[in-house]
Amino acid sequence: MSQSSLVRAKLAELGLELPVAAKPLAAYVPAVRTGNLVFTAGQLPFVDGKLPFTGKVGGDVSIEQAKELAKLSALNCLSAVGTVASVDDIVQIVRVVGYVNGVAGFVDQSAVVNGASELFVHIFGEAGKHARSAVGMAELPMNSPIEVELTVELRS
Repeated sequence: MSQSSLVRAKLAELGLELPVAAKPLAAYVPAVRTGNLVFTAGQLPFVDGKLPFTGKVGGDVSIEQAKELAKLSALNCLSAVGTVASVDDIVQIVRVVGYVNGVAGFVDQSAVVNGASELFVHIFGEAGKHARSAVGMAELPMNSPIEVELTVELRS
């Protein structure tokens, strides 16, 4: 079974599939490849071009809802990788950065970004383990509760 089939099979186990990459909201591209690395732009948790929830985590959006949104953002990151390389060629999830739009005093960013991290480990196993930052933000584009960016290493 090819890695692409494996990725899709692992997603199917969770009732998920790889979405079509979201169109950029401004003057940037979804991903850039340099050598064996791909860096994605920050990805919002769009589903069919819409945000399932908006607002601040710890207020309008629960931690569990935000964790699910982080998973959707992670899927969108994989789709962004797919604009410049095949997801079959991912050999390591290198770094994940999650930005969490939380209410004043919200300090559980790590619990939210675990939605993305756990998805990558489920799909890629040991190669899904990565360095990570989980950062609180005052606001995010379109009042999104979460934004995730990804760095992956590809086969040479």
